[in-house]
Amino acid sequence: MLSEPLILNVETVHLSDEQFYQFCIANRDLRVERTKAGRLVLMPPVGGESGNRELEFGIDLGIWNRQTQLGKVFSSSTIFKLPGGGDRSPDAAWVQQDRWHALTLEQQQKFPPIAPDFVFELRSRSDAIAPLREKMEEYLACGVQLGWLFNPQEQQVEIYRQGHSAEVRSLPTTLSGEDILPGFQLSVERFAD
Repeated sequence: MLSEPLILNVETVHLSDEQFYQFCIANRDLRVERTKAGRLVLMPPVGGESGNRELEFGIDLGIWNRQTQLGKVFSSSTIFKLPGGGDRSPDAAWVQQDRWHALTLEQQQKFPPIAPDFVFELRSRSDAIAPLREKMEEYLACGVQLGWLFNPQEQQVEIYRQGHSAEVRSLPTTLSGEDILPGFQLSVERFAD
């Protein structure tokens, strides 16, 4: 079993956005997020199964996006500066083309100050479910329109939408990108846990 994320309380340090950016650049081997309260979350690397699932999903989302050319797809290495104050990196994300192009070149090159339209999170063996659910609620509060939280340990997926309670589906299931990712369908078999 991999270790759990390490939470560093640096609230009294008050890292500016630029200082946080420089910290991440200087420590490229670390997977770091910053909560809206200012705590740094150092995440362990994922295992082979989780890494494979993340990439397979990213490939499906990327193929759909290449065909539709409706937006931009992002990997788990991208940190988004959310309007609510957190700096988060979903396992995969998508932003509508017009919203992406509204950002300056510098904003696109650093940590984009935008909430994605869609996010995907995958619970790995080391993840507790409660913080991931809180993260999904944070995404919605910041403007994310649709989010999928995959939970292989429970053989289910949670669907998060603006203005609605999370919908929980057992696997296998087929997910729709709805109006956010028009025409995107994902058929999900049971995860081997």
